[in-house]
Amino acid sequence: MSRTILKIPASSPRMLASAIGVALSAGSAAHLAQAAENTEPTGERNPISLGATNITGQEQDNTSYQVEKASSQKYTAPLVDTPRSVTVVPQQVLKDTAATSLQDALRTVPGITFGAGEGGNPQGDRPFIRGFDAQGDTYLDGVRDTGGQSREIFDIESIEVSKGPNSSFGGRGSAGGSLNLVSKTPQARDFTNGGFTYGSDQTRRYVLDVNRQFLDDSAAFRLNLMSHEQNVAGRDAVNYDRWGVAPSLTFGLGTPTRVNLSYYHMESDDLPDSGIPYGYGSSTATAHVHDKPNDGGDSNNFYGLKSRDFRKTRADISTFSIEHDLNDNMTLKNTLRHGSTGQDYVLTQPDDSKFNVNRYGTVWRRANSRVSTTTTTTNQTDLFGSFQALGFKHTYSTGLEFTGEETRVSGYTVSPNANPVCTTAKGSLGGQCTSLSNPNPDDAWNGSIARNYNGTNTKATSRAAYVFDTIELDPKWLLNVGLRYDTFDTEANTNAVAGRTKIKDDSQFFNWQAGLVWKPVENASIYASYATSATPAGGLVGEGSDGNPLSAGAATSDLQPEETVNYELGTKWDLFHDRLSLTAAVFRTEKKNTRILVDALTYQNAGESQVDGIELSASGKITEQWQVFAGYSYLDSELVKSGLNGRNGVVSAGSNKGNQMPNTPKNSFSLWTTYEITPKLTIGGGAFYVDEVYGDVGNTVYVPSYTRYDAMASYKLTKNVDLQLNVQNLTDKTYYDKAFSTHFANQAAGRTALLTTSFHF
Repeated sequence: MSRTILKIPASSPRMLASAIGVALSAGSAAHLAQAAENTEPTGERNPISLGATNITGQEQDNTSYQVEKASSQKYTAPLVDTPRSVTVVPQQVLKDTAATSLQDALRTVPGITFGAGEGGNPQGDRPFIRGFDAQGDTYLDGVRDTGGQSREIFDIESIEVSKGPNSSFGGRGSAGGSLNLVSKTPQARDFTNGGFTYGSDQTRRYVLDVNRQFLDDSAAFRLNLMSHEQNVAGRDAVNYDRWGVAPSLTFGLGTPTRVNLSYYHMESDDLPDSGIPYGYGSSTATAHVHDKPNDGGDSNNFYGLKSRDFRKTRADISTFSIEHDLNDNMTLKNTLRHGSTGQDYVLTQPDDSKFNVNRYGTVWRRANSRVSTTTTTTNQTDLFGSFQALGFKHTYSTGLEFTGEETRVSGYTVSPNANPVCTTAKGSLGGQCTSLSNPNPDDAWNGSIARNYNGTNTKATSRAAYVFDTIELDPKWLLNVGLRYDTFDTEANTNAVAGRTKIKDDSQFFNWQAGLVWKPVENASIYASYATSATPAGGLVGEGSDGNPLSAGAATSDLQPEETVNYELGTKWDLFHDRLSLTAAVFRTEKKNTRILVDALTYQNAGESQVDGIELSASGKITEQWQVFAGYSYLDSELVKSGLNGRNGVVSAGSNKGNQMPNTPKNSFSLWTTYEITPKLTIGGGAFYVDEVYGDVGNTVYVPSYTRYDAMASYKLTKNVDLQLNVQNLTDKTYYDKAFSTHFANQAAGRTALLTTSFHF
C-alpha cells in the first residue's frame, strides 16, 4: 500500500400520486363487482425452469415468513446448510408490518441498530450490525449500493442480512455484516397489485405493481410506482415527501438465455428531524458523564427552522444483465450497473457545545449543509453451477468485479452560524438560538444561504476476483469455503480556498471464509465457521461518517486496512414439516488494526475491539394459521485498545479502554407474529426491545432502553381486495432510536395508525 499527500497552490410527487390513484380507482371499479362473485382461487401454472432461476405462476413472495435460500449465487447452499448467520426479511413480513423504508424493515432483526450522523450522511441509512458500522455495506441484487441514501422498499422483494465479517462476499468493509436488497423483477404471469394507505399525521401512500407478459410469454415487463407523504407522530414540524418509479424488462423467460434491463428512480423533499440535544448532570457541568437526551419537558419539541431547513435526495440506478445456461449445471451471468445518488441539505443540529442547554435552558441551532453526488459504475461477471470431481459434489460460484466510484462534495455558506453563547432564546441572535423547553420552528431567521463550491472530490477504483464452493464430503458433512482478492485505489482532492490538497491510498487485501457443516438429520445442521474482512482507508469514498478516512484531522502514519475476524458455532433446524426455521449461534468478532490516536498529532493502526455474542431466531409457520418472525441478540462489546481521546492536535484526559462499543446494545429482541383466525381475518402484533445504547466511545452519552409494541389486523374483503390496519408504537412510547457521539440523539415516531386498502388482480 502506498500513501501520498500533495499540496497544490490555490487558484413532481403530487402528479405521480394522482396517476397512481387514477390507476387504482380504474382497476378497482372494473373488478370489484366481478371479484365479489368470483371467489374461487385459480389453479397454479406449471413451474417454468429457467436454469438458475425457478419461476411459477405464483409470485416469488409467498405468504410464508420462512425463506429457504438466499437470492445471491454466492450462497452455494440452502440457508439451513450455510455456516453463518443469515436473516432474510421476506415480502410478507414487510407487508404485515407496514414497513416503508429500510430502517422500518430492519427493526425486525435484533442485533442491528441505526446511528445518527453530523455532516456526511446525517439523515441517511447508517446501520450497525453486531456493533460495527455498516453504512457502506448495502448491496442491491449483489452489487454494492453506494452513496448517502434513505432507502425505500417499494421496489424491494426481500432483505438479506448476513452477519459477521463478510468481505469475501462483497469486498471492503463488512466488519459486522452486510445487507443485500433483492429487487422486484418481471414474473412469468400477469398481475396488477396496488394499494393506498391513509394514516394519522397526514400519512398518504400510494403504490402500484404491474406485471405483463408478451412475445408469446417469453418476455415480461414490470412497473412499480410509489408516492409517499407524511408528518411524524410526536414531532412538531417534521415531514417527509417522496416518490419513485422502477420499470424492469426481461427477455428470454423459459429459455437458456435471459436478458434483464431495469431502472430505479426516487426523489425526496423533506423537512428533517433535527434531533434532541443531550442534557448534562448539573447546571455547572462542563462535560458529559452519563447523560441522555433532554427535550425540555416536551417530547414534541423541534429545534429546527422551517424557513431554513430542508433535505432533498435523489437516486438513479440503471442495470443491464444477461444470463446464459451453458449446460444444465453451469450458468454464466454478467451484470453492468450505473448508479447516481445525491443529497442536498441545510439542517439544524441542536448543539450543546457551549453548555447552553444546562446553563441557560437554550439551544444553538447550528446549521449543517452538504451538496453531494456519488456515481458508481460496476461490471460483475459470475460463473456458477455444480460438478462432480474426485468423488465429491461441488456447488460453486466464481467471478470478477470491476468498479469505479466518484463522490463530489460541496455545500452552502450559512450566515450567521457562529456557535454563540445563547443566554436568551425566543429566536435571538437572528434565529440562531431557541428555548430548550419551548422552541418555535416558525422563528424568523435573518440570515443568508449561498452555494459554496469549496469541497472534496474523491475517486476510487476497485478490482476483485472471488470463488465460493460447497463441497459435499458425504451426505452428512459439507465444507464451505470462499476466497476473495481485492485492490482498492482511492484519491481525494480538496478545493479549499487556502490551497488544494491531494491524498492518495492504494490497498490490496485478501479475505476468506471457511465453514464445516455436520447434518445429523436432513433438516438440520451444526456448523463451525471462520471469516475475515478488511476496511481500507477511505472505504466510503467521501460520503458518510468514515471511521477510517483518508484524512484524519492530524498527521497520520502509513495506514493499513482495518482487519476483522469472526469465530462462530451454530445450529439450524427446519421443524414442523420444514415450515419453521430455528437458528442459534455463538460467536466472537475481533477487529484489529483500527485507527487510533497515539499522540497529539499521530494516528496509527494499533486499536482493537471485540464482541462476544449469542443470536437466536425463528421464522416460519408453527401451524398453518400461526406465523412467527422473531429473534434475540446478546452482544458483549469491548474497546480493548482504544488509544487517546482527542482530535485536531488536542488530547483530552481519560481512557476508553474496556468501554462498551457505541451503538451496540447488550440485549435486543424482536417478535412479530400473526394468526389467521378465519380464511378472511388475520390478526398480529409485535414487541421490539433494545437495551441502553451509548453514542460515543467514552460512554458519556446514551439513549435509554425501550420496548415498542405494534398491532395489526387484516381482512380479505373479496378475493381481490384486502384491508389492513396497523398501529405502530401502540403505547405511544417516547424513545430514541439513533444516538450520535456528541450533541444530540434522534427520537422515534410516536403512535402511528395506518389503514391500507390493497388490490390484486
